Amino acid sequence: MSRALVVIDIQNDYFADGVLPLHDVEATTANLCAAIERARHAGDRIVLVQHHSTAANGLFAAGSAGAAIRPAILDVAQDAPIVLKHLADAFQETDLASHLIDVTTLLICGMMTQNCVAFTALSKAAEAFEVVVVEDLCAAPTEPVHTIALSALRSKLTVKRAAQVWP
Repeated sequence: MSRALVVIDIQNDYFADGVLPLHDVEATTANLCAAIERARHAGDRIVLVQHHSTAANGLFAAGSAGAAIRPAILDVAQDAPIVLKHLADAFQETDLASHLIDVTTLLICGMMTQNCVAFTALSKAAEAFEVVVVEDLCAAPTEPVHTIALSALRSKLTVKRAAQVWP
C-alpha cells in the first residue's frame, strides 16, 4: 500500500492578517507540521496544493503575499511538489494525478474543510483511491462549519484523526 498526504491550501490569506481568516488555523498548522514529519518517516508521499485566483487582487491573487503557502509548511514539506489550482477540486484542471502514480490511499487535509477538502475528497478522480480525510488537520471558517462538513464527509468516506493514521 502506497499513501500520499495531500495538503490543501495552507496559505497566508487564511490566517489572522489575511483576507479570510479561519478558525484555529495556528493549531491546525502546528498539527500539520507534525503530521508531515510523521508521514515522511512512514514513507508517505507529500503533495502540497496551492490555490491561485485568476482575479488581480483579493483572496489568493496570484503573486500576492496572501496566496503564499505558510513558511512552516514549506519548511517541513521540503521538496514536496506544489500543485497549482484555480478551482475547489484539487484534481480539476491540475496535474495532481501525475503526482499520485502508484498511490493507493489519499490522506486529504487542509483548508477549507467544507470547500476544497470536501470537493477534492469527493472528486470523480479521487474514486481511484481509498480516501481518508484527516479531520484534525483541516480548518474551516468556524468550528460548527468544520464539524458539519466532517459529518457529511463521514457519510461518504473515511474520516480519521492524525493519531489514527500515524499511530
